[in-house]
Amino acid sequence: MVSASIAQGAVPLAEVVRGDLVESVHLGHLVVLDPAGDVVVAAGDPTVEIWPRSAVKPLQAVAMVRAGLDLPPDLLALVAASHNGEPEHRDGVRAILARAGLDEGALANTPTLPMYPPAAADWLRAGRVAASITQDCSGKHAGMLATCLAAGWTTDGYLDPDHPLQREVRAAVAELTGVEPSQVTTDGCGAPLFATTLAGLARAFGRLAGAAARGGEESTARVARAMSAHPQMVAGTGREDTLAMRAVPGLVAKIGADGVCAAGLPDGSALAFKVLDGAARPRPTVLAAALRRAGALETPGADAEALAAVGDVPVLGGGRPVGEVRPAFEGALRAGSAVGQQEQA
Repeated sequence: MVSASIAQGAVPLAEVVRGDLVESVHLGHLVVLDPAGDVVVAAGDPTVEIWPRSAVKPLQAVAMVRAGLDLPPDLLALVAASHNGEPEHRDGVRAILARAGLDEGALANTPTLPMYPPAAADWLRAGRVAASITQDCSGKHAGMLATCLAAGWTTDGYLDPDHPLQREVRAAVAELTGVEPSQVTTDGCGAPLFATTLAGLARAFGRLAGAAARGGEESTARVARAMSAHPQMVAGTGREDTLAMRAVPGLVAKIGADGVCAAGLPDGSALAFKVLDGAARPRPTVLAAALRRAGALETPGADAEALAAVGDVPVLGGGRPVGEVRPAFEGALRAGSAVGQQEQA
């Protein structure tokens, strides 16, 4: 099946303002769901098929827990991470591997420098080069290796879509999103990546966050609780998903490459969006605004100032702020009933 162009129906999600002029506009698709998983409002097409990129990691982590992965919450959060490569992240990856009797030589993810510039500078000053352990997906890969050993599967070919681990991941993605993946490709780290819809991705995050809030011990609750309790392990210093989870208790948020982001609130409501041009620049601004639209500030203990800071993306001129990135999707929002009518037309 060939999907319709992702550009079809895209609307402005954010504007880049320099001085008094709108300099650039980022188009995309956005959806907000209620606790039942129904569309509350949408901008663009909530049914658009996307590659969820690293926003799918919490779902992959659920599959691993179901297959026997048993880690303390901070290390489980790292399995669902796109981490900065800071010291605590590297130490955590080594700890996951050591618990399984492995070392970093077992990792098959793409070698890179740490994502966080100060961590990359320290790594290079120490005479080191790009490595798998410093790549942002190394926690996930360490978890995948540990899962294989816990389940009695071979670690050889653990990135093959037909490996038992990846079949479990595919099943978890289908179950939690409510969408059977129509396509599979390879993500930047080398792991299989399954397509879903924007609304499906949001639905999965609502299920994760809602399960944690209910206090259960099922795999979804364990992964969600680990992420919201250890946001630094999920991303790191200065990253919008880490900052958003600190601002809103019980929030489960995860970004993905090429402009993807999803988040679930403790009441089970959720959101997801895809920036059409794949840019990371508008993502924090859109995330903060979408969380407010989804009712995040009604969550007990939510910090309005901290959430506002997540969305503060200045536009610089001469090293000082001369503008801002601001949300632009409110004018394009449609109510859930209108979305449903359009889908039936």
